[in-house]
Amino acid sequence: MKSTSFELTGNIVDVVGKRIFRGRVTVADQRITAVTEEPVESDQVIMPGLIDAHIHIESSMLIPSEFARLAVVHGTVATVSDPHEIANVLGIPGVLFMIENGKKVPFKFNFGASSCVPATSFETAGAALGVDEITRLLAREEIRYLSEMMNYPGVLFGDPVVLAKLSEAKKAGKPVDGHAPGLRGKEAQKYIKAGITTDHECFTKPEALDKLSYGMKILIREGSAAKNFEALCSLITEYPEMVMLCSDDKHPNDLAVGHINELVIRALQKGYDFMQVIRSCTFHPVTHYNLPVGLLQTDDPADLIVVNDLSQFRILATYVDGMKVAENGKTLIRSVGESPSNNFDTDPVTATDLRVPEAPGEIRLQKALDGQLITEEVHVQPKINQGYVVADPERDILKLVVKNRYRDAVPAIGFAGGFGLKRGAIASCVAHDSHNIVAVGADDDSIARAINLIIGAAGGISIVEGDHEMVIPLPFAGIMTDQDGYSIAQLYEQMDQWAKRLGSQLRAPYMTLSFMALLVIPDLKLSDKGLFDGRKFAFTQLFC
Repeated sequence: MKSTSFELTGNIVDVVGKRIFRGRVTVADQRITAVTEEPVESDQVIMPGLIDAHIHIESSMLIPSEFARLAVVHGTVATVSDPHEIANVLGIPGVLFMIENGKKVPFKFNFGASSCVPATSFETAGAALGVDEITRLLAREEIRYLSEMMNYPGVLFGDPVVLAKLSEAKKAGKPVDGHAPGLRGKEAQKYIKAGITTDHECFTKPEALDKLSYGMKILIREGSAAKNFEALCSLITEYPEMVMLCSDDKHPNDLAVGHINELVIRALQKGYDFMQVIRSCTFHPVTHYNLPVGLLQTDDPADLIVVNDLSQFRILATYVDGMKVAENGKTLIRSVGESPSNNFDTDPVTATDLRVPEAPGEIRLQKALDGQLITEEVHVQPKINQGYVVADPERDILKLVVKNRYRDAVPAIGFAGGFGLKRGAIASCVAHDSHNIVAVGADDDSIARAINLIIGAAGGISIVEGDHEMVIPLPFAGIMTDQDGYSIAQLYEQMDQWAKRLGSQLRAPYMTLSFMALLVIPDLKLSDKGLFDGRKFAFTQLFC
């Protein structure tokens, strides 16, 4: 692909001047050389390319160059990307891999310095980013911001390391992203006063309104697991200058179908003002994060899309720096091969390793909620078989296991609801944020086999049902692949549908599973070190 000189005519969307007019856009040497208002005949719409204001590229299971191949088809030209998934596995070398691989394709990845690696001290990660590492990353031009500050207790109680990281971001003149689910009132105000500018974790409108009242910008999230668009979308018109759109996490089968363009279409179908909707995923991310992404102004980089009209919003073509990267639903970016790096060293497990001895009382059940990252803590009577607590699929009580991937250790075991599996097991090494192996299933043998498939592949996702099994290897940090994204999307879709045939009614069983070990999201989670109370921010016991 080469950047060439060309002209486009149609209805031009000026997100800076907040108007739409007929005219001509002239492109040369990767930039917009002229935007001319004139009575042209074309009815197509020319506008800035779309931006995902917060995403973890790793959750697509694709390396950045492969992610770009799929995203541009949907009109996405740039992302604001937190690389803390790979940072938790490989540290700074992992972040640098994301940056360098992303440079190999015409797409604008804007990475952050991951503020919380590891996310907590209550789990085992493969690396740590202290103040020195954060300072080194923030000094790089490619690092645009300090990524989501998940350690909100550290902010509230003045943890010196947390405050030092915030200070380094301020010195570098780069914004700080937030992550504070459920935080309200004076605590939210204190968190925001520390210099934290955004939050993508609001799952109710009252929470978002509370944070808005203190000057925080709200990123409306709609990903593969967490779906908050319906609850928050009215903010687009009520607070049009304070809202951006993001996906946070997007699995490959969903990315193959759509991206931020889907949220634009849904907002327009609700009758929201077109300019307010489009500015939320173009103008606002560019100005908030100081992104080197064009806004269809003279002398801007030629980052733009052509759509058929403002109602259907069908993407006809996508351009990045004047290069056509997608046309009529087909990507024009070629795949990039890379040599994988990993951090994986653990031994297989047996069904015996997963036994839970009987004890008096009820057990704490970690109930998954469809479309949410939060869980509910529920107390239930356990099913006992020969002196051991076992899964009870008929009551939707499944065994949940987290296995340390970085060294051999005894598996941590809990119980989960909401997954609905009647038989078999699913497992994943895409497990936020430390990416240990997480598995859920109806019996110990199936769970052990699902875990061992991932150990054999040194990372991936797996499924087991009776004598049948399947695994998608993810050799890059155990969480990504450089294989064709559309092929991976098809394989992932097969496994997703298989999990649903096992009984799961979750919209995204694997994505939901990947968050069952994310300790910074309440109520109850499971790390490789044990069961964790996300509200008290402390370990708790299985039996109660």
